[in-house]
Amino acid sequence: MLVNFFYTLKRAQIPVSIEEYLMLLEALKQHLAFADMDDFYHLARTCLIKDEANFDQFDRVFGIYFDQLESIEEVLDALIPEAWLRSEFIKQLTDEEKAKVKSLGGLEKLLDTFKERLKEQEKRHQSGSKWVGTGGTSPFGHSGYHPEGIRVGGESHHKSAAKVWEKRQFKDLDDQAQLGARNIKVALRKLRQFARTGAAEELDLKDTIRATAKNAGMLDLRLVPERHNAVKVLLILDVGGSMDPYIQVCEELFAACRSEFKHLEHFYFHNFVYESVWRNNMRRHNEPTPLYDILHTYGRDYKVIFVGDASMSPYEITSPYGSVEHMNTEAGHVWMKRLTDHFDKVAWLNPVTQDHWQYTQSIGLTQELVHDKMYPMTLSGLGDAIKALTK
Repeated sequence: MLVNFFYTLKRAQIPVSIEEYLMLLEALKQHLAFADMDDFYHLARTCLIKDEANFDQFDRVFGIYFDQLESIEEVLDALIPEAWLRSEFIKQLTDEEKAKVKSLGGLEKLLDTFKERLKEQEKRHQSGSKWVGTGGTSPFGHSGYHPEGIRVGGESHHKSAAKVWEKRQFKDLDDQAQLGARNIKVALRKLRQFARTGAAEELDLKDTIRATAKNAGMLDLRLVPERHNAVKVLLILDVGGSMDPYIQVCEELFAACRSEFKHLEHFYFHNFVYESVWRNNMRRHNEPTPLYDILHTYGRDYKVIFVGDASMSPYEITSPYGSVEHMNTEAGHVWMKRLTDHFDKVAWLNPVTQDHWQYTQSIGLTQELVHDKMYPMTLSGLGDAIKALTK
């Protein structure tokens, strides 16, 4: 039973090892989780998962695997694989717990009744005291008021249900999830490059100890300038109409960059970069910034991050006069090459789901122009982009 669960996790590409699996088995032998699916879930996650980014994926696999089992007995076999364990389980109960089990005719009766109700019921049920549903006083379902029940998803009001299938409390830690303000900031911190500049105001403890020892024990304070994040970032964002569905995540990324980086410059473009970009969308036609000015103003040490869906007609990249807004005398790919030749580190974040990239020719063209440094706008993708920018 647990072997199948282990291989299901492996097939879902969750990094679990035999050593962790054996640790889980040993923990079960020690009765750290016994006859309780919630306890087994927490124990399995603790033993098998070492990275918080995998918590949500584990939750999904756990839920799908146990939901697909053919019978309640198979679920119980995960925790109580032998018949004698059931009698052992009863021995472990307190008098109060035994009384709760007896309130529905015993553990076997509780499970048998649950299976019968599922077979008889053909639709969603709200309130009442018999069917599996939401609210009400039935012992089966969720958000109800029976003190000793089997919870099938939803929220428990009494916090004493026997089964919980649908929590996913770690959804925002999934490294494939779309970015949010909190995890953007966490990821961007990896791009920091600290340098000490300015007046010497911070105590250098190691050098102070060394200097004091050399000075026969007489205190010799040594100070150094405070550390600052010295990384320089050039953020260039697409504001074309196809980017409208991604406005929120782009705003969150922009806000996170503003808070994390002292040296941040930003510009906008529409679909693709040509001879000019702009800082203010309201004045894009009156106050454009020539791309040559960017090449002459910002040094090679700037990290360039493009944000855009790269979804357009291919001729907007490959052909002169291909822009949908103006008559560009040079093709977009020419200007992109000038940028990638000047700046050492360039990455492109694409909010389009990576599985869909292959269906849009312009995404493939853009990916080639940035030397395959295009990444999905997920926590994992942002992490990969930062690795590329810091190499």
